[in-house]
Amino acid sequence: MTQRLHLVFGGELVSPSKNVFKDVKALHIVGMFPDYATAFSAWKAEAQRTVDDAHMRYYIAHIHRLRDESTPGSATEELGA
Repeated sequence: MTQRLHLVFGGELVSPSKNVFKDVKALHIVGMFPDYATAFSAWKAEAQRTVDDAHMRYYIAHIHRLRDESTPGSATEELGA
């Protein structure tokens, strides 16, 4: 069975009109979730908590889409290659 992991994270943006974080080291990692519904619930809670700060944004990253383990990696993924 394939897991469909989702990461919820957010932080302060440089500008409300751009998706560029002011300080990547200060990102708020809300957590990793086993399905979209749970991730959405966590995202919504954080987004509502920070609704008065236009520079704060939270996102859901679909971790399961980043890599298919059945596909061989490229040489650039291997250290020393």
